[in-house]
Amino acid sequence: MPTTSYKTAMKAMVDENPELGAEMLEDALNSLLSGELDEGRLLLRQFVNATMGFKELAERTGKVDKNLMRTLSAAGNPTASNLFEIVQACIQAEGVTVAAHVQRQADGNLPQAGLR
Repeated sequence: MPTTSYKTAMKAMVDENPELGAEMLEDALNSLLSGELDEGRLLLRQFVNATMGFKELAERTGKVDKNLMRTLSAAGNPTASNLFEIVQACIQAEGVTVAAHVQRQADGNLPQAGLR
């Protein structure tokens, strides 16, 4: 039996269950908003690979696909403007809306790794 790459397997899973794509995007955005920037970028990269691909993301953003791949890599260091442009393109491609939900923790303190 031939082996399948992780990227190909994830794309097949999202093609079969489109809601999985929305969940992947939500996970990426939650990571970014909770201050886990490295994890958020990598989850966003996985989302792009499993859904539209970097070629379509490049068309949607007007940026070079190789630069987008680098931006969403472990070594990427995007500006807030570039990151939110990518996020907006992903939201539009997925056909979803996004709303932030703010909730005070029971003890009233902010988490150490979270936004302040």
